[in-house]
Amino acid sequence: MQKKLLFICLGNICRSPAAEGVMKSIVERHGMEDRFYIDSAGIGGWHVGDLPDIRMRREGARRGYNFNSRARQFTPEDFNRFDILLVMDSENWHDVRRRCPDMSKLDKLQILADYMTRHPNVRFIPDPYYGNENDFRYALDLIEDACEGLFSSLKREVD
Repeated sequence: MQKKLLFICLGNICRSPAAEGVMKSIVERHGMEDRFYIDSAGIGGWHVGDLPDIRMRREGARRGYNFNSRARQFTPEDFNRFDILLVMDSENWHDVRRRCPDMSKLDKLQILADYMTRHPNVRFIPDPYYGNENDFRYALDLIEDACEGLFSSLKREVD
């Protein structure tokens, strides 16, 4: 059984493409690429077609990731296409929730930070866009933690 995951942030150039890249890397490291379909999207369409923010790509490259997906905008149809929709913060959660075409599918909507194990007191992954290199580093620390926890949680379901 293949699990389809969609990571969502505001513009799809910082947090969600990083989560997509980290999760793909984890899945690949475990030889489970055929059991997962992983994508990312942004709530807004400002950056459609763009590569991730250069600051996130640089921080990812320092850690061995290649964040090279192109930004796309979230659509309500994504609730039908994906098993789990993972947002980065409460604002994302409310924006995506409002666009849910069928309230019976709301259980697909989750907050990525809920899967963190090394940062148990952090509720959301903050948007580093208006910050500096340290903000990108911190966001990626949280994303790595959450994606490891998410993978551990889902691994049993796809085995």
